[in-house]
Amino acid sequence: MMDSGYMMGGMGIFPVIFWILILVGAYFIIKSISGNKADESPLDILNKRYAKGEIDSETYQRMKNELNGNKP
Repeated sequence: MMDSGYMMGGMGIFPVIFWILILVGAYFIIKSISGNKADESPLDILNKRYAKGEIDSETYQRMKNELNGNKP
């Protein structure tokens, strides 16, 4: 007959593998959701800030010129 300790030891690995797969899956889901912002250029971010009203026209033009390499 098989030792019951052997069976219990073998069964204990499956929950560990299950939780590792859950955590790895959650990591990749979160990374894909938050990864979209990394694809934006600084000019895109500036345009969005201006459209939201976070910065005024003068600040927008100054920052846009700086991003394009133009000196005021």
